[in-house]
Amino acid sequence: MSNSAIQVTHSPWPVLAYGEWRDTQATLHRWTQIVGKIRMVQTPWVNHSWHVPLYLTARGLTTSPISYGSRLFSIEFDFVDHQLLIETNDGRTETLRLAPRAVADFYQELFARLKTLGLEINIRTTPNEIPDATPLDQDWKHSTYDAEQAARFWHALAQSDRVFKVFRSRFVGKCSPVHFFWGSFDLAVTRFSGRRAPPHPGGVPNLPDWVAREAYSHEVSSCGFWPGGDVMPHPVFYAYAYPEPEGFRSASLRPAGARYDATLSEFILPYEEVRRASSPDATLLEFLQSSYEAAADLGGWDRSALERE
Repeated sequence: MSNSAIQVTHSPWPVLAYGEWRDTQATLHRWTQIVGKIRMVQTPWVNHSWHVPLYLTARGLTTSPISYGSRLFSIEFDFVDHQLLIETNDGRTETLRLAPRAVADFYQELFARLKTLGLEINIRTTPNEIPDATPLDQDWKHSTYDAEQAARFWHALAQSDRVFKVFRSRFVGKCSPVHFFWGSFDLAVTRFSGRRAPPHPGGVPNLPDWVAREAYSHEVSSCGFWPGGDVMPHPVFYAYAYPEPEGFRSASLRPAGARYDATLSEFILPYEEVRRASSPDATLLEFLQSSYEAAADLGGWDRSALERE
């Protein structure tokens, strides 16, 4: 077991301070975009871009199996041994060490390893949903990787993923998997009312408007975990509705620490409040459930047909 794993596993909900891992996050965000784009170009389009996310594993984040003709391969970020693992269904493997290295260097080695495995793949190198549009194969600026901080992030994702899946099980209507979007760098789960929504306005940095409109083609109540950014320099759980029903932003959510953020147009609950709670699971589930109830009740959803008792 790596030293980083030993240092973070004493608590199920680890400390995650944005200021301490900001530079690692910026690098890792771009690494996940490279891997995610590989899955995206090799996978048939699924509604709401469900063909692009990564998924939690017992060691990190995976693409799940990807087709290459009649062959299969997968790519996994291993935050225990801090390596990127590429596996094929014919038993071949390649690994890259996760360590301080520029995004462009990571890009070059990853595609060299794919070529060694007989996987000739091309991706669009412009990052998505990031204002800095430096092509991923030319980004020599972002090169920080703190193994302990990366492991802390993964442990926070793992706990969130576990609770989100409990929340997801309560809904029988259309609902997304619990998945990690590498564009926005967040773990999310989304419920649908079944009704069409008005066209989304778009405007997401470096994301085609048609992608946003397809993603929000139907009414949603969505929630997730975001590790923070410059506009919100600490990790938060979030919840929003699209379209936002009248009165939603003034709804009373539980627990008491939940508040509506006008900049993000979302309800937020600080990760630290969940981590420090006597029952983190119950506190997080209360936030998820109350945000959904506000969206569904104010939006006129047919809850009796969509929920499990």
